[in-house]
Amino acid sequence: MLYWDMPYAIHNSVQNETDQVCFSHSHPSTPLSLGNSFIYFILWKCFKENPHGLWMSATGIKQCAEVANQKIINSTTLLELNHQAMTDKHKHNDDKKLQPILVFGPPLVFPTFEAQNLQNYHFLKAYSSQLPLHQFLAKQNVDPSSIQVILCNPHQKLSVDVIPLLPSLSLIVTTSAGTDHIDLTECSHRNIQVVSIAGEHAEDIADMTVGLLIDVIWKISATNRHVRKWGPSIPLNFSFGYKLEGKRVGIVGLGKIGVEVGKRLEAFGCKIMYNGRSQKPLVTYPFYSNVLELASNSDILVISCSLNEQTRHMVNREVMLALGKEGIIVNVGRGALIDEKELVRCLMEGKIGGAGLDVYENEPNIPKELIQLDNVVLSPHAASLTSNRLNSVCERVTERLEAFFSSKLPNILVLDD
Repeated sequence: MLYWDMPYAIHNSVQNETDQVCFSHSHPSTPLSLGNSFIYFILWKCFKENPHGLWMSATGIKQCAEVANQKIINSTTLLELNHQAMTDKHKHNDDKKLQPILVFGPPLVFPTFEAQNLQNYHFLKAYSSQLPLHQFLAKQNVDPSSIQVILCNPHQKLSVDVIPLLPSLSLIVTTSAGTDHIDLTECSHRNIQVVSIAGEHAEDIADMTVGLLIDVIWKISATNRHVRKWGPSIPLNFSFGYKLEGKRVGIVGLGKIGVEVGKRLEAFGCKIMYNGRSQKPLVTYPFYSNVLELASNSDILVISCSLNEQTRHMVNREVMLALGKEGIIVNVGRGALIDEKELVRCLMEGKIGGAGLDVYENEPNIPKELIQLDNVVLSPHAASLTSNRLNSVCERVTERLEAFFSSKLPNILVLDD
């Protein structure tokens, strides 16, 4: 009875033609049936000649099996057949016209997305080059007019400096909820579809929003630093936290994220009210037509709307003063929704009680004053970064690209409230 051992690694592809199996003979393990023993004897002979194992394609194994039935196989034939099979496969991939996708950023999901789609798309990694875009494409021997799709993250500005260089550009996919990093006016003029992943992050961002709020209101990060430095003793000047129940929470932007935030804070006994582009007929929360009025009637201001020219610096000094000395601001939208200089000034002057921030006006730069304040909790624009959600985002990106290249993607621009 012959024995064989087959530790293996399988690389899935859409066509299921690129599976590879690594054979080794590290130790006897699995008995072979008599009918299969001949081909595995030949494999074993190859292992004796190549103690590091042998990588074979699934196609190569199939061809070897066919030759084995004719009783003419030997180790040289086996290697030659596998080499030919792999060569044929690579030639098939070269002959297949892969759609080019220009990648900026890159999105955090890109490594996973790339691994799953190497057989479908030709990824042009502009983020890996310091060259201007036109020089980068020339170096890659890519005609700019062949590029129809850009994949990007929120930290890459796509402006009039980039878009006109790609005359056939038809789709921009961003892995963020917001689209403020994209020149939407230019895209509209050029009939370019812009698709965000709005809604995919809503629950995770809502969880982070509540986490930031509780951290600020209970001073968890500040007391953590105190304990690590001084031990668990409570100083006489200790600043106590506040009870969350009964607090009036004003949500700026009651989109998918805002709705999820409202659900969670209602469970804490908070009173929810909101501001948005328009009043939502099915929502029972009180509606305020402007942010200043909302702040005047709130203890906590949660900012979860999209950034545009109308909403830039909508939370200004006047709004902060209306919120009051014990007021808390939590921003999970975009940094420029708040006048950051005035936020720093109001915090340092004690005009507001604290802030929980996941976004900043000039990312990745953060004012050093915010870092030094104990009544401020900071997060590195990470509210949506959970492993579960990243996998989901990767799936959505794949779906949107497949829909586009199959002409099934509707003309849409996805925005939060």
